[in-house]
Amino acid sequence: MSDFSHLEDGRVRMVDIGDKEHIDRVAIAEGSIFLSPSTIEAINAESVEKGNVLQTARVAGIQAVKRTPEVIPLCHPLPISSIDIRFDIGDGYVTATAEVRTTAQTGVEMEALNGVSGALLTIWDMVKSLEKDADGQYPATRIGDIEVVKKVKGD
Repeated sequence: MSDFSHLEDGRVRMVDIGDKEHIDRVAIAEGSIFLSPSTIEAINAESVEKGNVLQTARVAGIQAVKRTPEVIPLCHPLPISSIDIRFDIGDGYVTATAEVRTTAQTGVEMEALNGVSGALLTIWDMVKSLEKDADGQYPATRIGDIEVVKKVKGD
């Protein structure tokens, strides 16, 4: 059971940021999806049946950033000034990086993390037919290492 005894009435609340100054903020998050070598080859060759994996994942990551307050209950809606979703394809993995910028009263770490998560989940969805084994399982596929790698507050 969660302990909200620090709140007088036991309710969960958004943090009050009303008195905080609007300043430039940046957050960069990244994470990886681990895939079989043949799937990595198909992504590189743009031969995945559902279409261009990385372009679709980029759009999904951007949408995820913009919709963060809809999926994380106590997250403030923020005026996002820019979103950059990038990918690095390595030996057996794709790393997604989300850089999110705003001028606001609170940071954009959750938006960057949500963008990475949305992009990686979209990659999995697009390549799942290639990753399944004969039993319909995903023995090599996993998402991990999602983290905030940089946060900047102010100039």
